[in-house]
Amino acid sequence: MFSVDLDKQSAPVVDNQFSQQVDRTVGEVSKALLGKGHQIRLALCCLFSGGHLLIEDLPGMGKTTLSYALAKAMGLEYTRIQFTSDLLPADILGITIFDQNSGQFQFHPGPIFSQLVLADEINRTTPKTQSALLEAMEERQVTVEGETRVLPEPFFVIATQNPVTLAGTYPLPESQLDRFLMRLRLGYPDQRAERELLEMNTEWDKVEEVSQCLSTADVANFRKRSAEVNASPALLDYVQRLVAYTRGKDDFHYGLSPRGSLAMMRAAKTWALMCGRDHVVPEDVQVILPAVVEHRLRAATDEDGHTGGSLVQRLLSEVDVIS
Repeated sequence: MFSVDLDKQSAPVVDNQFSQQVDRTVGEVSKALLGKGHQIRLALCCLFSGGHLLIEDLPGMGKTTLSYALAKAMGLEYTRIQFTSDLLPADILGITIFDQNSGQFQFHPGPIFSQLVLADEINRTTPKTQSALLEAMEERQVTVEGETRVLPEPFFVIATQNPVTLAGTYPLPESQLDRFLMRLRLGYPDQRAERELLEMNTEWDKVEEVSQCLSTADVANFRKRSAEVNASPALLDYVQRLVAYTRGKDDFHYGLSPRGSLAMMRAAKTWALMCGRDHVVPEDVQVILPAVVEHRLRAATDEDGHTGGSLVQRLLSEVDVIS
């Protein structure tokens, strides 16, 4: 197993433009979310890869702050949806209402029609409403009253989820978890970051200091260029060995799906580009691996799905980089 620096790798940098843009964006978002540079980089990687992000953590850990700061740093139209047990699919997608003045039906778009959507506490709403959001995420469009409407670009959903041990939650099934490119946990701040928080009046003072440093054109360019990053046959062999390990061991409840292996490659290519390289190295795969596959794995003896982290560590330690 390689020894990995979470933010930078030692492979030669070939294009400083992208790494500099990432550094500036991380610096801006870090004004609001203190001491979480690596998590911010992973969130950017998820966005630039064209995926969606699930953040699972206790209330009050900065999930909403991260989403709003990312929207500000990239100039994205931002909407927050508070998921509750009585929320209906129409409350997300929108509804068609008859207008007596015009004599026609008019569509009133829901909050899903935004570039960055925060789906707050997604596991506090019913499975029917969860499915409406996840269908929009997958199809990048919604169908209401038989008419299909395309969602804006870029379209990025950050869903937050409370631990299933808390009261009043509807856990997402594996098939829906698999639709999120990444899952992150922010965790408690370190001592220095928490001291800075305590010295503030409110955390939103720092959020308002975040300035835009990327545009939607920059995001589109990241997505285009990340797809062009090269992955050598040897690198693809390593990824296939990782996937095969999850499918061939009896202590895995199930192996990674093809969607999971594709997600791994998309995220690794984007991470390489964010580091200024036009090719993927094994460290890129290892850095993004926990966020991409942990929520897709479960031990055969686990009933609650909490062992993904330990399974990822086995992948990193037991699968050889070179065959």
